Amino acid sequence: MRDTDYESAFEQTARALAGARCVAALTGAGISAESGVPTFRDAQTGLWEKFDPLQLATPRAFAEHPKLVWDWYTWRRELVAGVKPNPAHYALAEIERAVPECMVITQNVDGLHRRAGSRKLIELHGNIARVKCSREGTVVERWDSAGDEVPRCAACGALLRPDVVWFEEMLAPEAIDAAESMARRCDLMLVIGTSGEVYPAAALPSLAKACGALVVEINLSATTLSASADYCLRGPAGTILPALVNDAWPDASSIVATPRGRRSPPRPA
Repeated sequence: MRDTDYESAFEQTARALAGARCVAALTGAGISAESGVPTFRDAQTGLWEKFDPLQLATPRAFAEHPKLVWDWYTWRRELVAGVKPNPAHYALAEIERAVPECMVITQNVDGLHRRAGSRKLIELHGNIARVKCSREGTVVERWDSAGDEVPRCAACGALLRPDVVWFEEMLAPEAIDAAESMARRCDLMLVIGTSGEVYPAAALPSLAKACGALVVEINLSATTLSASADYCLRGPAGTILPALVNDAWPDASSIVATPRGRRSPPRPA
């Protein structure tokens, strides 16, 4: 993309953001990778190198080897706890404060959006920091992690499990319904750091566009969504999103930090 094309796309996006009444942001692994969160497969290091994540993140794996699955998620939970939200996460929280209605729809389970201040949030795939009863699905706030056994639900005695959506499981109906409702009524959808290959989340940008929304992709490289997006901004979300916020609201009292205080469009990567 020529610099002039990029600058035009950036300016049009910032203008749309400033005038938006309802903004939806669909986020994927790319936004968290900038914080150092390992991707699903990158998390196979050390003791876990010999395990296939596709064989660990399933109901069958938990039924057959509950301690193995529990320990893997405990290790991943500790990895996530050691990272911090990046400027892209904070910029989305700033957008929530600046527009009448805003919703982050994330495929990530790391909880970084909430830690950055986003409150209107749909976690399509759950949250790795939470656990729930494997029988009743009730979220459990505290559990006893001592000993060599998988903790059990205090109410019914069933094993506890991570509150995430595993392969072979359906998304929570209320989560996908809320996401689709937001896609239908938003006037701007930002698609950030997602490959656009995991359904049903991947269908949300097309739904938004069919209902009249402007769809803007922010990603390091082209994806399956790129051809249908109105604008594509190539580069790190942690650079582009804060710059968009600063350009959309130059007189705001609370400005998201950007490298060297920049307000002009970042150059494409």
